[in-house]
Amino acid sequence: MGAAVFFGCTFIAFGPALALCLLTVAGDPLRVIILVAGAFFWLVSLLLASLIWFISVQLSDRNDAQLQYGLLLFGAAVSVLLQEAFRFAYFKLLKKADEGLVTLSEDGRPPISIKQMAYVSGLAFGIISGLFSVINILADSIGPGTVGIHGDSPHYFITSAFLTMALVFLHTFWGTIFFDACEKRRYGTLGLVVTSHLVTSGLTFLNPCYEASLIPLFLLTLSTGAWAFVTAGGSLRSIHACLSGKRKEGDSVMVYSALQLPGED
Repeated sequence: MGAAVFFGCTFIAFGPALALCLLTVAGDPLRVIILVAGAFFWLVSLLLASLIWFISVQLSDRNDAQLQYGLLLFGAAVSVLLQEAFRFAYFKLLKKADEGLVTLSEDGRPPISIKQMAYVSGLAFGIISGLFSVINILADSIGPGTVGIHGDSPHYFITSAFLTMALVFLHTFWGTIFFDACEKRRYGTLGLVVTSHLVTSGLTFLNPCYEASLIPLFLLTLSTGAWAFVTAGGSLRSIHACLSGKRKEGDSVMVYSALQLPGED
């Protein structure tokens, strides 16, 4: 039973991300590099947030439960702000790298667009964030023990898996919207991304009341996904073209995939 829960929750949490990696990232070495570098940037932000939270706990009264809960909320907010700060730093780094790649390109065009970079970096943030949020839970799911035997919710593992899946998608969507807002200097959009990230983090504190956290989180994921789709240039026409497999006239790029590189003529 433990193995079934482990593999089931693992594939729920990371199945979509694994599919995206295999279909859109693994075949391009440059995207793989961006994916790994993005995960590193997120890890650095986590390290700094952990240090800040650890120091604040050490300097506080550990016997004050209310204070410790407040410090936990503070640590979560600091972590979100640092993640978004490092997302911006990664955007600036990729912009510099893109300028260098253009100068080395024979046709004067970058080998990867800023939208593709945004997608891959967001996916990197989402995967590494999901791993760190659920890895201990998955380890405990193997057993021994039975969830809910003392009256707790028996849906702890599967709920955590769905929350992780939503978090991976949200980071991917946030990356797309964030990079576009940085490119076009839309500071209000940047604020909305940061706010939605803070709201997402805050919703997890409603657990174990899973209905109060899971439903709003998935509604936020769907709305953010639609926003990211429009930001990336998607439309109802492009969805129709995707389903019908049509190409743009006079263009070698498939309209249903902005993630595919142009083929050589």
